[in-house]
Amino acid sequence: MDKTSLIGVILGLIAVGVGMVFKGVSPVALLNPAAILIILLGTVAAVTIAFPTHEIKKVPKLFGILFKEQKLQDPKQTIQFFSQVADLARKEGLLALEAKTQEVDDPFLRDGLSLAVDGQSADYIRDVLHEEIDAMEERHSAGALIFTQAGTYAPTLGVLGAVIGLIAALSHMDNTDELGYAISAAFVATLLGIFTGYVLWHPFANKLKRKSKREVQMKMMMVEGILSIIEGESPRVIEQKLASYLPASERILLLKGEEDEAA
Repeated sequence: MDKTSLIGVILGLIAVGVGMVFKGVSPVALLNPAAILIILLGTVAAVTIAFPTHEIKKVPKLFGILFKEQKLQDPKQTIQFFSQVADLARKEGLLALEAKTQEVDDPFLRDGLSLAVDGQSADYIRDVLHEEIDAMEERHSAGALIFTQAGTYAPTLGVLGAVIGLIAALSHMDNTDELGYAISAAFVATLLGIFTGYVLWHPFANKLKRKSKREVQMKMMMVEGILSIIEGESPRVIEQKLASYLPASERILLLKGEEDEAA
């Protein structure tokens, strides 16, 4: 599970709930069926109108991505893998990689290595793999956009809920007690709209974008590694090239470790 998503939601609820208590407002005031209906169902309706069916169907899967830990290959292990494969290719040729390719779990890496073993040109492999990455980015961008739009609609629907509540409040002008209650209830919709928009939907969209960027970087590293093998570069050169995808601290440790092993 991606604990940061769960922790963030819990902290957001605590912030609003405890903040209301400190302000002398009971959190029970949030249990306003009309406001909840307007914000949640209204946001769902707006998003459903804004996006085609095939994209809306992916929303449950997107929630799964948000709350599940992203499973990607370890970059350092991937660099070591390419180092070993490059050494094998230099000694025995690209055809010797066929057996090694079948051991690879990642479909993207396996397909790329298979193209190399089949003797495809570097330009062809680069174009095919980059097109696959671009298509993946487009899919991820569409998913993130759903939450971005939800974050845009929710606060506006909160204002709509407040207006509806104030219209209802005007019918109690002759009773100040009921008038005060109706006005306070009207602004619950605004609170819920702002909370869901800026504590849930927009952050969810940002997390999807960050996870997508990390996956793209990993795949770009794989593309670079495959092309380097085709060009016959040495394992050491490939390690140095792919290490540029790592944070500076990890890059230094990786290269230092390789130097120690060589010594």
